[in-house]
Amino acid sequence: MGHGGGGQLSAELVEHIFAPAFGGRVLADLADSATVTLGGARLAFSTDSYVVRPLFFPGGSIGDLAVNGTVNDLAMSGARAAYLSCGFILEEGVEMSQVARVAEALGAAARAAGVEIATGDTKVVESGHGDGVYINTAGIGLVPDGVDIRPQRAEPGDVVIVSGPIGVHGVAVMSVREGLEFGTEIESDCAALGGLVEAMLAVTPDLHVLRDPTRGGLAAALNEIARAASVGVLLQERAVPVPAEVANACAILGLDPLYVANEGKLVAFVPRAEAEAVLAAMHAHPLGAHAAVIGECVDSHPGMVVARTGLGGTRVVDLPIGEQLPRIC
Repeated sequence: MGHGGGGQLSAELVEHIFAPAFGGRVLADLADSATVTLGGARLAFSTDSYVVRPLFFPGGSIGDLAVNGTVNDLAMSGARAAYLSCGFILEEGVEMSQVARVAEALGAAARAAGVEIATGDTKVVESGHGDGVYINTAGIGLVPDGVDIRPQRAEPGDVVIVSGPIGVHGVAVMSVREGLEFGTEIESDCAALGGLVEAMLAVTPDLHVLRDPTRGGLAAALNEIARAASVGVLLQERAVPVPAEVANACAILGLDPLYVANEGKLVAFVPRAEAEAVLAAMHAHPLGAHAAVIGECVDSHPGMVVARTGLGGTRVVDLPIGEQLPRIC
């Protein structure tokens, strides 16, 4: 399971098996979506698979995730998603009423994101060989002229911004799956981020890096960027927005919020001269109303993320080995 958790084991799987086998220049960027040129147009192209359990959780469902996750992967290249494909893998015996609910949620999420489901596929596996419904989505969108967003562009001096409170989605799914109660219901903040990214690009096309901190959470996203650009990241731990209910849940479960998956949040590396204007644009958008500066890119400790703690000390925030909460996306 750890090889699908977005941590160090996932990275080793991609770097040592998939990337050498597939080859290709485009894949080498290892961004959330690939940016390719076709017929003179710059396109973002991405695919993702969704195996979340349970299928429905407070604030969303696997249908919402399947749309928003791929839309967000495209948005992390600056593209607004245009078309998605949708592949359903159904387990023999799954109730058709559940399939219908998932399909309705998926269609509603697509309409909300302004994207069209253009093609799809259905497969059925034997009972006991699946978990009700799995979904794969792939998406394509146009990258605006002058936009070049990828992990390798992080550079010392960049300001690191997160679009809002972290850890909400992961804890929401975990709470219903394990039947845990934390005194208040935590709803997933799953959302499509294309509009927020457009608002940021309207301020400046020179966003260096965007990343949605899904599997492996904020810690994995920052480590992947630091390694890709060979820069250091200095994180101000007290500045990272963590809702009280998420902090309490993590304390009970023995989890670090920095490693809990999100779906509906982004991390931005922005040139210092543009940071204030970008932050203001984010605050003016509903999905960025609680955006905060959480750190900076530095030229010391290249490839590493170091957090300055609330007590004034420092600690290394390493890439997780696997995943604290499996199957939440």
